[in-house]
Amino acid sequence: MRMQAEPAFDGKAFVAHLSTAPGVYRMFAGNDDLLYVGKAGNLKKRVGSYFLKPSMQPRIAAMVAQIARIEITLTRTEAEALLLEAQLIKTLRPRYNILLRDDKSYPYIHLTPGDYPRLAFHRGARNGGGRYFGPYPSAASVRETLALLHKLFRIRNCEDSYFRNRSRPCLQYQIGRCSAPCVGLITVADYQLSAHHATLFLEGKSKLLLDELIADMEKASASLDFERAARMRDHIAAVGKVQARQFVQGAGRDLDVMACRIAEGVACVTVMSFRDGGSLGSRDFFPRLALDAGEADVLGSFLGQYFLDRPIPPELVLSHAPEQAELLAEALAAHAGHKVELKSVVRGDRARFLEMAETNAQAALTARLASRQTLLQRFAALRELLGLAQLPQRIECFDISHTMGEATVASCVVFGPEGAEKSRYRRFNIQGITAGDDYAAMHQALERRYRRIQNGEGCLPDVLLIDGGAGQVRQALDVLATLGVEGVCVVGVAKGDGRRSGHESLILGDSGRTLWPGPGSPASHLIQSVRDEAHRFAITGHRGRREKARASSSLEAVAGVGAKRRAALLKQFGGLAGVTRAGIEELMQVKGINRELAERIYSALHG
Repeated sequence: MRMQAEPAFDGKAFVAHLSTAPGVYRMFAGNDDLLYVGKAGNLKKRVGSYFLKPSMQPRIAAMVAQIARIEITLTRTEAEALLLEAQLIKTLRPRYNILLRDDKSYPYIHLTPGDYPRLAFHRGARNGGGRYFGPYPSAASVRETLALLHKLFRIRNCEDSYFRNRSRPCLQYQIGRCSAPCVGLITVADYQLSAHHATLFLEGKSKLLLDELIADMEKASASLDFERAARMRDHIAAVGKVQARQFVQGAGRDLDVMACRIAEGVACVTVMSFRDGGSLGSRDFFPRLALDAGEADVLGSFLGQYFLDRPIPPELVLSHAPEQAELLAEALAAHAGHKVELKSVVRGDRARFLEMAETNAQAALTARLASRQTLLQRFAALRELLGLAQLPQRIECFDISHTMGEATVASCVVFGPEGAEKSRYRRFNIQGITAGDDYAAMHQALERRYRRIQNGEGCLPDVLLIDGGAGQVRQALDVLATLGVEGVCVVGVAKGDGRRSGHESLILGDSGRTLWPGPGSPASHLIQSVRDEAHRFAITGHRGRREKARASSSLEAVAGVGAKRRAALLKQFGGLAGVTRAGIEELMQVKGINRELAERIYSALHG
């Protein structure tokens, strides 16, 4: 019996009954894939533009041709629609929208509470007490600032469990980056003063900091403590040099400067952040382009997604003014709880900052395009080496990691012409096999992976790389044959003589032939990078599983230590090593652990 095709979506009929209120519209394809999310001040007018215009751009026409249904969400105001649109784009990741793919939270510098506070890198929820400084655009800028602070003010960066159990100064003291409060080489008052100075530095209060240091130097000199006065003099000079290098003076208020550049279908947005009069550095983002978007379109969409879960400064300086800038500023202000200004025409210091951001964006985009071109050349070389009809669009690589058969983990990494697709990576905890049987581990991982794909979860790769020789390749071929999977080029990557990188041999699964592309082959470079990433991902998963198993098993054997007490112990002492170093009296300080239980824990961990 011949199936009747579903009728095409009648856009004009749909628009005829559409509300003129503000809201968000979502366009779906026939297989329920989300194509596009948009917002409108007048839904009837905006959605109607897709079906009533006599002509439109080719990419928009291609999207409209796929529409099977449209869903509408009405909002009270257009500003609410703007925020809802940004949330839906970030959560649902529609195919045709501009998409901010870098979703990591901003890092901070954390100064902990207490007599001897710790100054350290922090990412995540800010509920640990003390002071948080930031956010910083990148982890590199945080670590650079921390290195300067530890050198200038000698504030400790060690974990509390490590700090409490020291009996002599560590290497940080020896190289002049810590004042060794753990063994009492500095008083609480002096240490607190150093922490106060570090706080002033991070707050950008350079004049106040220098005034206090100069006052301390003069006080030491007046009391004839010339040695301390000389140290303070050198300290003042060092702080002055660092501030001159670390901070860009002139930003009279907190602001972010954003510049966008587009070339060859790739967009780059550079964000420079200024807080308390100082620069926190810059960070580059490469959002996915949608349709025929320009720089202003990218910045408008980028702002909505970028500030969903980040603090919003009162001023944003932009290289291009987005459409409906006033509406966007209103939505951001409602989200932030304070007024937000969007500026694209600026003078003075802000013009200089914007020029810096534009230069950085262009440089980052040039580097990205060069890297992308190199990657495409490597994919083309791989296609030629393997004799494929088309350029491979998806490469998957599997690797196995374990320690003498313990905590076996298999990794699967995915690469495309744009590079690593980390959101598609997968790990498999291998169970139910003979310890150390790599063939069985590979067989289990491949079967679990491709059975899911066979059930509609994901898509097949064009090239399947197996880190191993003929035996591992045979496992892959058996799994694919059993599942009825065809059209996948299976390649084993066997280590070369002396395990030297670049001298690997490639075992082709379809014919059994062996190729030696050599260290100069671009295809070999691509295979090495994919294989090394699979190796790294497998080892990371294995180590985490192994440490978790060892930490849990050691404490689970102690009667009276349940999941909550075990978690409290590991949190209090920073892991199993810290618990092992702790004495009975220290163990008793953990909530719910009395002397008897502390003695049992101590005995269990020390034999």
